[in-house]
Amino acid sequence: MSRRSPDPLHQEDTEAAARLRAFQAGFGEEPGYLDYGRVGPLATSVVAEATLWNDALARSRFGASGGIDEQDERMRVAVGTLTGFRTDQVVAQPNTSQGLMHTMFGLTGGVLLSRAEFPSLPLAAQRAAEHMHVLTPSWLETDHGRVTPGQIRAQLDDSVTAVAVSLVDYRTGFVSDLEGIRQVIGERLLIVDAIQGFGVVDAPYEVADVVASGGQKWMRAGWGTGFLALSDLALEHLVPVFSGVTGTDEVWPFDATPAPSRNASAYSITRADPLAAARFAASLEDTIAVGVPAVQRAIAELVTEVIDLADEFGIPVSSSRDESERAGIVVLEPDGALLNTLSASLANHGVTVTTRGGAVRLSVHAGTSRETLDQLRGGLVSFATAASY
Repeated sequence: MSRRSPDPLHQEDTEAAARLRAFQAGFGEEPGYLDYGRVGPLATSVVAEATLWNDALARSRFGASGGIDEQDERMRVAVGTLTGFRTDQVVAQPNTSQGLMHTMFGLTGGVLLSRAEFPSLPLAAQRAAEHMHVLTPSWLETDHGRVTPGQIRAQLDDSVTAVAVSLVDYRTGFVSDLEGIRQVIGERLLIVDAIQGFGVVDAPYEVADVVASGGQKWMRAGWGTGFLALSDLALEHLVPVFSGVTGTDEVWPFDATPAPSRNASAYSITRADPLAAARFAASLEDTIAVGVPAVQRAIAELVTEVIDLADEFGIPVSSSRDESERAGIVVLEPDGALLNTLSASLANHGVTVTTRGGAVRLSVHAGTSRETLDQLRGGLVSFATAASY
């Protein structure tokens, strides 16, 4: 009797499922956590990485500094793998906001963006306009904060040299159509604040000229982690206003004040935290191992469950139900008089969320557990009971 050859598709599916389970095993937080849009609890690999390099620095063993010095490149290689940018186009940043400040202060012309974006974007544009006097923000009118190619097309003019947008809107969870925006804006620079989608949205970063993100939210790498990625076009057009001792190609000690580098390292002020780079690299490598599409699919299934729960208890969902327009954020907007009741009911069942501006924002990740969804259901049962009286 002949033995049947293994089905390669079945084997591939099995291996993919195993990689996803390994990724999900790296979630070490207590059940009830649905607030990755605010901050992600550290991944177990990140905790291990921090312990390893903190110990190396504390003991300062002979030769340990070499390994510490390698962490920045390790991080940039991993960022390049996820975004498609070359390592010389990536520079470490302590957070998204600093990367956006570097970008806006180096930009000339007009930038089109929405005031409804997370303040890091509009504030960077406004501060640069006030202090550099070479940038003019144009404020995009949007549909409740959702930035679309059609709105951009309608408000573009010849004065606009760049368009800035969030990959995922922090209030609505809406995922921007980067490819559509690129088609509309042509050769203008496309600047993307990726913090609410990096690592969980399979985005076409190759169409962007600037990508800034941090690792403290969905990447679960902790504060102090982030990057700025710049296309060759961005490097040609931006000016590295804040460029320090690490922002040059010349080796210190300098004979004279050196010119900024021609690559992304020009947008560094001093040496980046190598231990933060190690933490970020660990989380990036976890994501590379499983693949962003797999993470996105797992999140999509869980988000559907959360939306179904909200529908079951009659709570209005203001975030998009279209899977192509959503990431891990679900926004609930109960009647104003019931907002505090919903927040209290969730808190009483140990569910961590963000309540702001008349809405409750739930952030679901690929590692969100069945226990967490059970706690969410319990909180919604309590809410429905209280609201009926």
